[in-house]
Amino acid sequence: MSNAVIDAPHSSQEIVRYGDETADIHSSSEEYAARFGGPVGAWMLAVQERAVIAALDHDCTSVLDVGGGHGQIAIPLARADRDVTVLGSAHICAERLRDFIESGAISFRAGNLVELPFPERSFNLVVSFRLMSHCTAWRTLIAEMCRTSSHAVIVDYPVWLSSNFLSPLLFGIKRRIEGNTRTFRIFTTWQVRREFKRHGFRLESSTAQFFFPMGLHRALGRPELSRRLERIARAVGLTWLFGSPVVAKFVREEQHG
Repeated sequence: MSNAVIDAPHSSQEIVRYGDETADIHSSSEEYAARFGGPVGAWMLAVQERAVIAALDHDCTSVLDVGGGHGQIAIPLARADRDVTVLGSAHICAERLRDFIESGAISFRAGNLVELPFPERSFNLVVSFRLMSHCTAWRTLIAEMCRTSSHAVIVDYPVWLSSNFLSPLLFGIKRRIEGNTRTFRIFTTWQVRREFKRHGFRLESSTAQFFFPMGLHRALGRPELSRRLERIARAVGLTWLFGSPVVAKFVREEQHG
């Protein structure tokens, strides 16, 4: 299936929202992208990209990226020759993807993020990053991703057993460092696995990205130092035990007998 532009975006002056879950409007903005600007941001995105690419298999060819107007996953997957469609809660969520949409590398559609406008098992792989922790109806989001995937779902989420445990106490400091940070939901791994299990998916792989808070790495502003700190934490097992956010791949159980 070749990529094509789906539902070309309206003028940025007209924001028509599809449904109540619209956290991706902010994460698709230039303001949000600035949080990952500079060498530190590029390093953090590279860590995330490696985790996603490592989770792919030969069945992950057609991809739906739910709330992926930020391009953090859609663009790397398109460059990896995947057939990528991004679903945004408003047409404005396509702005950062405009060049890729116009070239046919990525397709875009506006629609309800928790009532996905696609038939069952329309895509081999469904992904969603920077969304689940800001989604009120996160259980419905998981159900819909499972419904529309024929093979696998990959998501990211922050976990309790990490530095996120201190988030309520450190939120003010984090906001001063990052400027535009938002409150977010924190999950247990058991909680997320249970929801996917309800829809016939099992956990196949899980990668914790960072032991130290991402806000700390932004405050340090020294990617080489951050790399060394994270390398040490990973080597001694701290990242495996307490790392966050997690990139998790779930697959249909029926495919594994």
